[in-house]
Amino acid sequence: MLACCARGAILVLALWAGPAIADDLADFNAAVENVSAHNRVAIGYLRTGNLDLASLEIDRLREAWRQLAARFAGKPPYAFEGNAFYGSLWTVTDARWVGIELTQKMGQPEAVVKSLNGLRADLYALRKASGVVVLADCVRDANAIMDAFMAYNDRALDWTKPEVRSDVAGKASSYGKILERCDGIAGDTTRKNPEFRRLVDGAKASLGFIPQAIASRDADLLHRVLIELRSFDNLLAFRFG
Repeated sequence: MLACCARGAILVLALWAGPAIADDLADFNAAVENVSAHNRVAIGYLRTGNLDLASLEIDRLREAWRQLAARFAGKPPYAFEGNAFYGSLWTVTDARWVGIELTQKMGQPEAVVKSLNGLRADLYALRKASGVVVLADCVRDANAIMDAFMAYNDRALDWTKPEVRSDVAGKASSYGKILERCDGIAGDTTRKNPEFRRLVDGAKASLGFIPQAIASRDADLLHRVLIELRSFDNLLAFRFG
């Protein structure tokens, strides 16, 4: 009888705690995405020289971070329990704000961008350490693959080397696979977003020309495809990374 009651109590607790834990992580991810959205826009403005608009966006970013920290700094979602990156995230970011304010006043947009990208890297490391998967991290992984692929943006490419042809094909395949993964990770709303579809489907279409470039040993075609892919990749990072 006691054992039966105990099992029943455990079941009730599991049913009650399970959704709460899931919602906690979902709420954290949503709050972080709000931070990341402002971060992306601020970086975009800084890179195009719109410093006044960048300053406004950084103020919004700081407020979004304040709200995130107020709720989660002292109470990590269950998924991050025991994650060493979690505690340091808040102290490191506090220091980043000081650096960002200083470099803004000194008129050093490149340094501000570096700090904002540092925040993105910290969030990436935090989630990776706990196996938490979000679209922004997949896009970041896609950017890394694209960076490596751009090494072949060379009109003097030696197509006679089989390892060159093989590696071009391999990197195209890797990039296609990461795009598929990102497409799968994206939520229904994002997946149906016309801009997301244009970027992902456009990149997939561009990849379709890689076998032709390899077969014809056409470095000019490969160059055009890589430039197009880089454009799609940059826009994915700006909007969803």
